[in-house]
Order: sequence, then C-alpha cells, then structure tokens
Amino acid sequence: MSEEEQGFVIRDKRGRSAPEEPAPPMPESTVTGESQVSPETSESSSPMPPLTFASFVFSLGTSSLMLMGESLDPQQPSPPVNLPQAKEIIDILSMLEEKTKGNLSTEETSVIGDMLYTLRMKYVSATSGVSS
Repeated sequence: MSEEEQGFVIRDKRGRSAPEEPAPPMPESTVTGESQVSPETSESSSPMPPLTFASFVFSLGTSSLMLMGESLDPQQPSPPVNLPQAKEIIDILSMLEEKTKGNLSTEETSVIGDMLYTLRMKYVSATSGVSS
C-alpha cells in the first residue's frame, strides 16, 4: 500500500471517562476515506466496466429508445411510450454533440453521430405513426 493510500484512525474521546480502549477495526473503505459499495449491497460481485463517453451515449440512447416503446427484452412487454421525454434526451445528445465538437476522438464522434441518426429516425417513425 502506498503512503497516499494508507488510512488513519479517528478516536473520539468526548464523554469518555474510562481508560481508552482500542477502537474496533474499521472496513478498509472507511479507513482510507474512499467511498466504495460493499459487495453485500451491490447487485453482482463482478466489477463494473469503466464509464466511457461511448457508454454514456449508449445509456442515454437506450433510455430514449425505451421511451419510444422499444423493448430491450422480447419476452417483456413494451414499456409505455413517452415521446416528449424521448425527444428531450435526443435534444440533450444533440447539445452534447455540439458542445463537444472538436474535442472527441474519431470513434466518439462516430458513436454520438450514429446514435443521434438512429434516434432521430426512430422518433420520426414514432411521431408519424409508421412502425419500424
């Protein structure tokens, strides 16, 4: 463990008249000051993949598709349609594309461009009553 990662112990002596007793050991995440989710509270014990720009865009895109009635699992019923919220997410992605212009890698530019194209086409189909 490097010096930066070593934790510290806080001993609260307020209201204690008895001789100091050793503090019970604290979990590593509390001692080092890091906030970590314990395995008991996480849904799975496998580590989450790192958050990337592409995964963020995919997350927003998936949310928009679901709001347009797309079902991710064919065995589940289609989610309720909410076109105004779907349009809002598309607008957010459009703003994000505009604000990050020139600061993205070729791959990231392609991801957001392709996602926006797909969402816009799906939105037009959904608003015009044409099923895709």
